[in-house]
Amino acid sequence: MIFLPKKKKRSLKSDALTTFGLDPDRLPVHVAIIMDGNGRWAKKRFMNRINGHEKGSKTVRTVVSAARELGIAYLTLYAFSTENWARPKAEVLALMQLLKKFLVSERQDLQEKGICLQVLGQMEKLPEEVRNQALETIHATRNNHEMTLNLALSYGSRQEITDAVRAMTKKITAGELTAEDICEKTVAAHLYTGNMPDPDLIIRTSGEFRLSNFLLWQSAYAEIFVTHTLWPDFTRDEFIEILTSFQKRDRRFGRVECSMPSDG
Repeated sequence: MIFLPKKKKRSLKSDALTTFGLDPDRLPVHVAIIMDGNGRWAKKRFMNRINGHEKGSKTVRTVVSAARELGIAYLTLYAFSTENWARPKAEVLALMQLLKKFLVSERQDLQEKGICLQVLGQMEKLPEEVRNQALETIHATRNNHEMTLNLALSYGSRQEITDAVRAMTKKITAGELTAEDICEKTVAAHLYTGNMPDPDLIIRTSGEFRLSNFLLWQSAYAEIFVTHTLWPDFTRDEFIEILTSFQKRDRRFGRVECSMPSDG
């Protein structure tokens, strides 16, 4: 299912940015996070994997609040992939219950913080009770413009691209689009992210060096940061450290800056 948020101007919290020495003009507009390591966090503590997911949900609250405070316009969290349906049924059920709990418990906080919730992925595959709560929260926050929080649920980038191809093919068959009309902008417009900007920054926790079928098209020029920190241990301070590091990167997008030779 595709949800297209309204475009917005970034809302900056100058005091917070000044406190941490961040340059508001060099902040990423869109940050995407692959939240990995809940299971390993639990295993290291001889706990059930579900305990890791519960602890990880608290980290979600921390990072969402930090992103909103600092003025990040779009935050996308990889919460549940298309491949995750193959996990043990008990774990999937527990994850769905945690998701439902989050959608209900955070609804008011999202409202108060002016955060618009969107879902990226095949939401029709979610259990009905979870889907209904997601739709209710999406509806309740639809007019919020301070930040967009995207939850990637039953999400897979290859499926997203496949869905985009199907949608364009149907339009060609209906005479609404021609093959000559298709360009990068056309493809991007048919992705789940629609008219959102591509992520400037992708963070992956737990030390794995792969995208795991996440925003493959959109990440073409994203800066990628990998931290060995497991998601339940990821903190606000580390998030800010990564943003600080991001601001030091030279993003040329394939271009080379040319300098004029001096007369001397």
